Amino acid sequence: MDLSVPKVMGILNVTPDSFFSSSRFMSEQGILNRVEKIIDEGADILDVGACSTRPGIELVSEEDELKRLRLALHLIRKRWPEIPVSVDTFRARVAEAVVKEYGVDIINDISGGDMDPDMFKTVARLQVPYILMHMKGENPTVMQNKPHYEDVMLEVCQYLAKRISTLRELGVNDIILDPGFGFGKELDHNYELLRRLDEFELFDIPMLVGVSRKSMIYKCLGTTPEECLNGTSVLNTMALMGGAHFLRVHDVKEAVECVKLVQICKKAGLCR
Repeated sequence: MDLSVPKVMGILNVTPDSFFSSSRFMSEQGILNRVEKIIDEGADILDVGACSTRPGIELVSEEDELKRLRLALHLIRKRWPEIPVSVDTFRARVAEAVVKEYGVDIINDISGGDMDPDMFKTVARLQVPYILMHMKGENPTVMQNKPHYEDVMLEVCQYLAKRISTLRELGVNDIILDPGFGFGKELDHNYELLRRLDEFELFDIPMLVGVSRKSMIYKCLGTTPEECLNGTSVLNTMALMGGAHFLRVHDVKEAVECVKLVQICKKAGLCR
């Protein structure tokens, strides 16, 4: 994939409980309508999740997660066989099933391999690109229980460096980094990471940013996830200026416009 121009990853949540209510789709027609909209608006990748990981959530069972994913992936592969698909899961057995059964292209793991000790070996065996995200805390249920850092940038980089080394030793060649905005981080932690986003270039690995409609936006604005599209576009723009290669978003059209305008600004010398 040519990353000279950043890519937009559109979110499909096959869940009844994701934090942004307008992103939830459970019926066949709802899934088809959502995917069609994501593709029509210009997404490069489709990210499918079937287990909500919002703060404090009770995680769905592995069986239910797979059942939901199989419904969505069957519909997607039948109608849009060429669209690159990422699956958002922290479970190795789920990752293996969706890659083998539906040819899923990317595994997106919010836990950096911490919630399933078999994940790294499974991804290495499957030889699919892996999105390595930082999350502080054992799981999403407790990750926002007063997370503390002495130096958030240093600790996140140390965490990622250690896991990159392990993945490389196992033979995983295609890694994408995700700083994990909102996962075990207070507001000031999130904005410190965003301010220093360009420092992740030291890894020489593509970087994904997912801030879409998150609390780091709506808590600052005194609004809700449903009301913070404008704020999302502002932070997506800043992420692109900081070197993001992928934007994971609920609102594809607006993210695509951010990418286009930032590319124009770069050519004009208005940003690096």
